[in-house]
Amino acid sequence: MQRLLLLLLAVAAVSVSISVTAAARAPFACATGGPATSLPFCQRTLAARARARDLVARLTRAEKVRLLVNNAAGVPRLGIAGYEWWSEALHGVSDTGPGVKFGGAFPGATAFPQVIGTAASFNATLWELIGQAVSDEGRAMYNGGQAGLTFWSPNVNIFRDPRWGRGQETPGEDPTVAGRYAAAYVRGLQQQQGGNGGRLKVAACCKHFTAYDLDNWSGMDRFHFNAVVSRQDLEDTFNVPFRSCVMDGGAASVMCSYNQVNGVPTCADKEFLRGTIRRRWGLTGYIVSDCDSVDVFYTDQHYTKTKEDAVAATLRAGLDLDCGPFLALYTENAVKQGKIADADIDAAVTNTVTVQMRLGMFDGADTPFAHLGPQHVCTPAHQELAVEAARQSIVLLKNDRKTLPFSPATTHLTVAVVGPHADATVAMIGNYAGKPCRYTTPLQGITRYTTARTILHQSGCADVACAGAGQPIAAAVEAARRADATVIVAGLDQKIEAEGLDRSSLLLPGRQEEMISSVAKAAKGPVVLVILSGGPVDVGFAQNDRKIGGILWAGYPGQAGGQAIADVIFGHHNPGGKLPVTWYPQDYLQKVPMTNMAMRANPSKNYPGRTYRFYTGPTIHPFGHGLSYTSFTHSLAHAPSRLTLLLSSPSSSSSAAAVSGGGVRVSHARCEEMRVPVHVEVANVGGRDGAHTVMVYAASPAATGEEGAVRRLVGFEKVQVAAGGKERVEMGIDVCEGLSVADRNGVRRIHVGEHRLMIGDGDEVVTHSVMIGLEQIGV
Repeated sequence: MQRLLLLLLAVAAVSVSISVTAAARAPFACATGGPATSLPFCQRTLAARARARDLVARLTRAEKVRLLVNNAAGVPRLGIAGYEWWSEALHGVSDTGPGVKFGGAFPGATAFPQVIGTAASFNATLWELIGQAVSDEGRAMYNGGQAGLTFWSPNVNIFRDPRWGRGQETPGEDPTVAGRYAAAYVRGLQQQQGGNGGRLKVAACCKHFTAYDLDNWSGMDRFHFNAVVSRQDLEDTFNVPFRSCVMDGGAASVMCSYNQVNGVPTCADKEFLRGTIRRRWGLTGYIVSDCDSVDVFYTDQHYTKTKEDAVAATLRAGLDLDCGPFLALYTENAVKQGKIADADIDAAVTNTVTVQMRLGMFDGADTPFAHLGPQHVCTPAHQELAVEAARQSIVLLKNDRKTLPFSPATTHLTVAVVGPHADATVAMIGNYAGKPCRYTTPLQGITRYTTARTILHQSGCADVACAGAGQPIAAAVEAARRADATVIVAGLDQKIEAEGLDRSSLLLPGRQEEMISSVAKAAKGPVVLVILSGGPVDVGFAQNDRKIGGILWAGYPGQAGGQAIADVIFGHHNPGGKLPVTWYPQDYLQKVPMTNMAMRANPSKNYPGRTYRFYTGPTIHPFGHGLSYTSFTHSLAHAPSRLTLLLSSPSSSSSAAAVSGGGVRVSHARCEEMRVPVHVEVANVGGRDGAHTVMVYAASPAATGEEGAVRRLVGFEKVQVAAGGKERVEMGIDVCEGLSVADRNGVRRIHVGEHRLMIGDGDEVVTHSVMIGLEQIGV
């Protein structure tokens, strides 16, 4: 999105700039006494789309063209003010885009953990609660004139490659987790009323469609990359979270990406935009380009010969809004040259205006959310939710000799807090963040658990890069030598992994490893390593270091990260997070170029595959890994051993087609209410209360070798269990979604035969078989 900032001035001649202040918003077109109150588009009894069509019909071509871009011009004669579509709310209201301005009555907003960390909680209820809090703050800032209502969040791309700089923004590598996160966060943000097409509190946007997960690596950037992706991988990996975002979450928008997929820019792909997103998934909102994507496929990718051809390609494919000036500059010429018709413009503008109608943007202050104001931002409840989210995001990777939690006696001893992130502030919130309400650094959090003058703080590195001679390693070593316990806070930051910056290594930067090992060697007491990062890190050296008793991964834990880290270290919170991505060893990178999009392993080419579903090699830590201060056991309380799948097609010819290729086409199966009930009894056999995530994986019959997944997550639930207690977790595994696989043509099929369900991870796995039979209706 950075490219757009250099181009915004180009549209000044055809658009009206937006001035946002802390004052109340300008009068609305349909407010009492407004200039358009008598017109049909102001009649709230009409459906939002009918109102939008009436409004669009009253506009000139020039006026409509200026509504095709993110900084849309106003229509003063109808009382319609200009509007900036680009606001961000990835993990809190953010001023990354021009639609949000902090200051005055809104100096900041609650900064929740970066998404990759929140995903580690595996708690869908938490994800939705965060969305609700963010929507309160976003709507309040809109009411005060300092934000829009169209937030281009969440990012639900699959974290395919561990080097991707933007992987931190995503819910991780698993399509089931990413899809469920997408739906939960969108529901929380939008709080839709009245079913599909109903009123919205704010409008969410699922981005970046699709197969977008390379920014800048080894000479290839996202503006020139053609992602060669099989239909199989599109269907069962890359598109899964977007389908859930639209169909389950009811998202108001989808953003297409910069890259091409199989030679076609996603923002000019009619099969993707009109075929998949609108026709198959039923999107009722708008489709927006990533910022300047239309110009990118013309200027950088040379996909069309002329600018007007680019306009025609993207509008006819189904794009409704251009983040950037391109459509405002060249659409009228495209009409004059016969490349597109006015109807193409009308369709796009109707889709965007319909979303504005659903948001109540023309209706004045008489809306359900008009009461939200500065008092609803950075509330105590929201800030406590940020603390709780940070606690739940922390993953305990190692705990040898029960190093953690520190005993109560530690609070009276000397504690060394060292490392480049020991006193982190901005680094804790990751990217696409706003201005936090306040910070609690790791140093501050740990200090609160200790008595006066018992903290020894040294950075150990001049910065996170920790490069070159002259690093203050010796001072950190001396602090550890004097202390009774040592906490090392290290990791990555936005200078190492970020938008536009992919990593070339999975190792800690510069001399961090040397610093950590030297500190641990000198320490006279227990040593705990805390890693702040978005992507996975090869910490094999620390895993194998006996002096390092505990390792925590805290992601980028948000404004309250320091408190959450201290709460875990000192036992106030029992960690229950699980890794949402595989942590690979450094040598994995030598076998897997980022440009290879294939998910499945190819042994003949020494290609090991990607993510836990297809990779069978060694790991530093596997997907789903996460320890606790207590112990849990599983037992299967109930699950059927046999199910019958009903075919919906009565003819013998169509029946044969339905089951060809080794399985039943999902499109031919009676999927309604076809679920496998799985009831799991979880026992806490340790001495502390704790939260545990029950994970259910599936493996299809052996006949489905082309699917290639070792196992795939089909369900998960978080449960709190008291020490010595038991809780029953009930899940329903959707047969057509969870037990189907995509064949090489991208067709989802359910295979007849034995399906194995695996409950749990590591050594604590319960396996159950379900035989799926077939019955033809009407035969």
